[in-house]
Amino acid sequence: MENNRLIVVGVDGSEGGRRALRWAAGEAAARGGTVQIVVAWRWDGIETGPTAATNPDAERQRAYDVLRREMADLLAWQGPGHPVAGEVVEGRPADALTAAARTADLLVLGSHGHSRLRHTVLGSVSEECVRKASCPVVVVPVPVAAPRTAGEPVLHG
Repeated sequence: MENNRLIVVGVDGSEGGRRALRWAAGEAAARGGTVQIVVAWRWDGIETGPTAATNPDAERQRAYDVLRREMADLLAWQGPGHPVAGEVVEGRPADALTAAARTADLLVLGSHGHSRLRHTVLGSVSEECVRKASCPVVVVPVPVAAPRTAGEPVLHG
C-alpha cells in the first residue's frame, strides 16, 4: 500500500470489531492512510439479546452509540493526529461494508468464533465480504488459547 490510502473497517461493538479497528488504525498510521469506520445496522423486528432495540429509531441510535464509543476508544488508544472518519449505514452488514469499501484499498473485519467451521470462524458477514469485496479483505482473528500439551497439569481455582 502507498501513502494516503483508505482503510475501511467494520465495527459492531464486539471485541472482534475492536481488534479489527486497532489493527486497521495501526496499518493506516504506518502507511499514512485514513481509517473509515463503518457501523451497519438494519431493523428486522426481531429482538435478541439484553440490549436489543425495540424499534428502528432505537436500533439506529444504538449504531450511532457504537460508532461514538469506538471512535472515542480509538482516540484514547492511539491519540490524536491520525485521520479517522466514521459513518453509520443502514442495510445488511456485508452489503453496507462492501459498498463502503468500493473505493478503498483495504477492508478490515474481525472474526468472532473459535470453531473449525469456516463460516463460524470467519463469521457469516466476514465470509460474505471476502466473496463480494472489490478490494483486499483482512480478517483479524480472535485470539485462541494455546492448546495444552500432554502431561501439562490443569490448574483449578
